[in-house]
Amino acid sequence: MERFTENAVRIIKEIPRGRVMTYGQIARIAGSPRGARQVVRILHSMSKKHGLPWHRVINAKGEIGLREEEGVFIQRVALEDEGITFSENNKVSLNKYQHHPDEEAHEK
Repeated sequence: MERFTENAVRIIKEIPRGRVMTYGQIARIAGSPRGARQVVRILHSMSKKHGLPWHRVINAKGEIGLREEEGVFIQRVALEDEGITFSENNKVSLNKYQHHPDEEAHEK
């Protein structure tokens, strides 16, 4: 596994219950500031294998990034089960729920 992928997997695993991170934030901390799409690929291909809390990753607007209705519903329910609320325009407040890990701990 590439270093960026290893870092991203570790960061995603460490997102606490009831908190979220953005694709771009994970990419930046993992070592590739422009790697948000790679984070999407990691979540898509490795979530099951590595037991990733994929539902805790959203886009920079505070929105669920999935396109199909069933996936959006599953992700929203999972986040709500952890105490995260959505605004009337279906957004999560990043000010309230965004996880900000110690970025230096991931830069090895």
